[in-house]
Amino acid sequence: MIHLGIIGTNWISDQFVEAALKTGKYDLAAVYSRKLESAQAFGEKYGDVEYATDLKVFFGIEHMTTVYIASPNSLHFEQAKQAILAGKNVIVEKPAFSTPDEMDEIISLTNEKRVYFFEAARNIHEKSFKKIGSLLPLKNEIIGANFTYMKYSSRYDQVLDGQEPNVFSPYFSGGALMDLGIYLVYAAVAWFGVPVESHYFARKISTGVDGLGTAILRYDHFDVTIQAGKIGDSFLSSEIYFDSGTLLLDGINSISKAEFHDRSHQQIERISLTAEENPMVEEAADFANVIENPNDRNWGVQYEEWVELARNVNRVLTYLRKDAGIVFEADKK
Repeated sequence: MIHLGIIGTNWISDQFVEAALKTGKYDLAAVYSRKLESAQAFGEKYGDVEYATDLKVFFGIEHMTTVYIASPNSLHFEQAKQAILAGKNVIVEKPAFSTPDEMDEIISLTNEKRVYFFEAARNIHEKSFKKIGSLLPLKNEIIGANFTYMKYSSRYDQVLDGQEPNVFSPYFSGGALMDLGIYLVYAAVAWFGVPVESHYFARKISTGVDGLGTAILRYDHFDVTIQAGKIGDSFLSSEIYFDSGTLLLDGINSISKAEFHDRSHQQIERISLTAEENPMVEEAADFANVIENPNDRNWGVQYEEWVELARNVNRVLTYLRKDAGIVFEADKK
């Protein structure tokens, strides 16, 4: 059993805990919050849980073996570092870290301390995502792709009122690319590899981060266009274009419907997919399989692939936002 600790008491932490418990491989051991009332309100529904308002005390809980971190983005690095130094595995909500330097240091530290680091990019762990990847043809048969994820954030109303909520703050490494665009970049890098060239055309908002934007990821034989936004809504499908037709996906962050429009035979093939009610169940199960099977070569190889994927995605994201002139406080360290 993996004894889980939680940093961050918002809805996404609840969703992850529920997913983790559903796998039957975790229990909730501890909750950290700056306010005891917040920690207790989060944890009381899960039974016998320890609470802490001090991170040193929290990381000192011996029977807690793995920490899920869902605090504001810019806090992830220091909290993950503290957890690793205390001998804990870390599951860090996406985006895990603000810069490649932070990512590289955490990966190096986990190797040194012989613990695990996972970036909780849930879409790549879903069976539907893996199935689509297995159906893709050779790269020289792909002629392009268009991935879209735009969803209006109620926090933008606060920006319009002159405030700076975390998700739209450069001090907390916010913005559309980091919050929603990361799913699209993960898909592109997982399916097609690291692009040879990348550009990001962003619409900045008053806080200095991107409210929405369009990125071009250039590969040797095709381009992937990415559209991400938090100040508007999009209802577009995502598409991958082949010599022989077009694959339509109802989303990239979570794929529940896909169909291939076969140009040669003038027919539509609907691809059978399954989706969990809680979209975090599959990632929680994957993480548990690695943690519980340290001597399994196959899971070891899979883990290394996820780590390198996280590293490459972080580098692409950093290049894109810098191309658009988006500077985080973390860049100045």
